[in-house]
Amino acid sequence: MPRINAERLLFALRRFAKFGAYKTGVHRPTYSREDMESRHWLMIQYEALGLDASIDGVGNVFGLPSGPKPSLLIGSHAESQNHAGWLDGALGVIYGLEVARAFADAPDCAGLPIAPVAWADEESHFISLLGSRSYVGDIDEGEIDRARNVYHGQPLRDALNAAGLAGIPRRQAEPERHVGYLEAHIEQGDSLEATGKRIGIVTSIVGIWQYRIVFEGTQNHAGTTRMAIRKDAGVAAAMLAMAIAERFPQVAEERSVWTTGRIALEPGAPSIIPGRAEMLFQFRDADIRVLERMDVALRELVEQTSSKSGCAASIERTATGQPWVMDSAFQSALENAAERHAPGLHVRMPSGASHDAQLIARKLRSAMLFVPSIGGISHHWTENTPDEDIVLGCQVLADAAESILRSA
Repeated sequence: MPRINAERLLFALRRFAKFGAYKTGVHRPTYSREDMESRHWLMIQYEALGLDASIDGVGNVFGLPSGPKPSLLIGSHAESQNHAGWLDGALGVIYGLEVARAFADAPDCAGLPIAPVAWADEESHFISLLGSRSYVGDIDEGEIDRARNVYHGQPLRDALNAAGLAGIPRRQAEPERHVGYLEAHIEQGDSLEATGKRIGIVTSIVGIWQYRIVFEGTQNHAGTTRMAIRKDAGVAAAMLAMAIAERFPQVAEERSVWTTGRIALEPGAPSIIPGRAEMLFQFRDADIRVLERMDVALRELVEQTSSKSGCAASIERTATGQPWVMDSAFQSALENAAERHAPGLHVRMPSGASHDAQLIARKLRSAMLFVPSIGGISHHWTENTPDEDIVLGCQVLADAAESILRSA
């Protein structure tokens, strides 16, 4: 049975956090110097285990075992959000490394190959889930050509060139080479902590549907235009936001969430009636039927708001991430391991955030494990998880990996 080395695990996690260290978190944007240094460091660790280590053309880092027996991929993403936490993504990456080390240390695990992996740009600095999308063949060269950094506009091609990745092939999924894929992650919410649970076994990963909604009114003088004849695009956007707040609880389910992330008014001056308003809106659920129901409701509300406000409206769906159910046998392997090490302190739960596993699941049997986030905080430099939960999660993952490989 593989036994993870707690001291080695925590040391590697804290060493990894030195790449782009920021306060108690990290700032390691995709393809930044710090990000690429962390990926080359991972290659050195993989090579030390005798793995075939490589970085592909979008920055994915692989440690592949030799030999004909199919391996189990274990990993997550290596980059961070801006000025964010030290565990988001990194936890799963270092779990993959430690599980591979633990298997190498255990004589009875000889012949059970672990393939650690670190995906690129899950955090959407250029393209959301870029590394895993590339791996499963869900992105073409044209999309890569068009992509720009969402914060400062750098073309993705330029970033790849500066990172030394230009001309390197993008590795494609080889289902025959792998038994499947496991990913571990901090929960990024407070459900586990609030219920006293220490391990979450992910049942499904939400689909995320995003929209750009635009209202076109009449720009005019704020002091001389009578209220009765105004077509205020800002008011229309506010009306829609309130209508959504009233209607969506009727069409959503318990774990559905929705967010108006931005309302931008033009020209945005105190003495000018806004002639244009742009709203960025998103909702999430793990059931495609619920997503479709929310889509219908949103379109009805946009049409009704346009009629009431007198402002022309348009709606464009800009992203349609599909929900994905995790492999049932892999879920059971995680649950059995959790019961062995934390009896009664585990729960099956959906993921309210996107993860690489939902893309990899298109090609390989996949599952995910969560550990608690203190205070439910993530995407912030104060993000943290108790050391004992970090260690527990890795041991549960290692036991599940052994079970999966022995039954393959």
